[in-house]
Amino acid sequence: MIYELDAEETLIGRNPSTDITLLDEGISREHAIVLFDEATGEFSIEDLQSTNGTRLNGKGVRSSALSDGDEVAIGHTVFRFDLGAPRDSR
Repeated sequence: MIYELDAEETLIGRNPSTDITLLDEGISREHAIVLFDEATGEFSIEDLQSTNGTRLNGKGVRSSALSDGDEVAIGHTVFRFDLGAPRDSR
């Protein structure tokens, strides 16, 4: 599945009101947020004090910049961060 990150903030969690909803008991209702900084054109991920944490390339993180090809693990779900086409061409 592909999730487009087309907002400044993309909330990930188990709650149906999140932008990316994951049906996984190992995930908090509001687990993490992906942020886009329009000034720099960069993305980052921030763990929202979740119970089981957020892992980036196998290491637990509270907050970190995202690079093309990074693996983000939230609960039993693993995402690959893919910059793909430049943001302004979407």
